[in-house]
Amino acid sequence: MSIEINNESGVGVDEESIVALAVHVLGEMGINPLAELSIVVVDEDAMAELHEKWMGEPGPTDVLAFPMDELRPGGGARGESEGPADPALLGDVVLCPQVAARQAEEAGHSTADELELLCTHGILHLLGYDHAEPEEHKEMFGLQSRLLESWQEVRNPR
Repeated sequence: MSIEINNESGVGVDEESIVALAVHVLGEMGINPLAELSIVVVDEDAMAELHEKWMGEPGPTDVLAFPMDELRPGGGARGESEGPADPALLGDVVLCPQVAARQAEEAGHSTADELELLCTHGILHLLGYDHAEPEEHKEMFGLQSRLLESWQEVRNPR
């Protein structure tokens, strides 16, 4: 996997851990090892600008996902064909640690845990998952939970 992380937020984040998580998630999802992913960490002003420009929503959000390649059955990153999927430029996951920190406090866990959750969520969006409909929500959030649980097992073996 080629995973590039660029921290433009001015906030220290554990970039190595985020990249390792992304490798884990993509591996668990069966994504071709030649796939490329970009993770960008931005401040609230930059995130608000992106959120307004691309989603038409005011203010900053926690995570945005910008897919690059067409994800198509039988090919692309999440193909339905037999054998490994074709390599692909997956796209960008944009994270905002300031928003993540507020959400982490409300949820009662660390900002690092929240960033891992948000990164996983963003990657799933790049792979074509959504949560607009109840069944989609159930599938995506169930998968997100399983991926984060397996990540915790890798990070903290018993």
